[in-house]
Amino acid sequence: MTKIEREDNGKKGRFVIYENDESAGEMTFTWAGKNKFIIDHTGVEEAFGGKGLAKQLVMATVDYARKHDLKIIPLCPYAKKTFDRDDSLSDVLA
Repeated sequence: MTKIEREDNGKKGRFVIYENDESAGEMTFTWAGKNKFIIDHTGVEEAFGGKGLAKQLVMATVDYARKHDLKIIPLCPYAKKTFDRDDSLSDVLA
């Protein structure tokens, strides 16, 4: 079973993905004002590679942004590549 949790201290935060209750990866972000945030890093543990977990992290971040009317600045190379390849994500780009 896969689950994603969000942590946020008001300045920085992260989305953590768990597989069978084991931390498998994370996407970190930094707030850039009240209405947008920067995706700094996306990483998945080597043992969990190739399962699409990084993409799940990106999509969880997009869902969060859409629900809260936020914009995303994807500086992380993986996130940027994901946004560049999928035009349906352009509504959340800053």
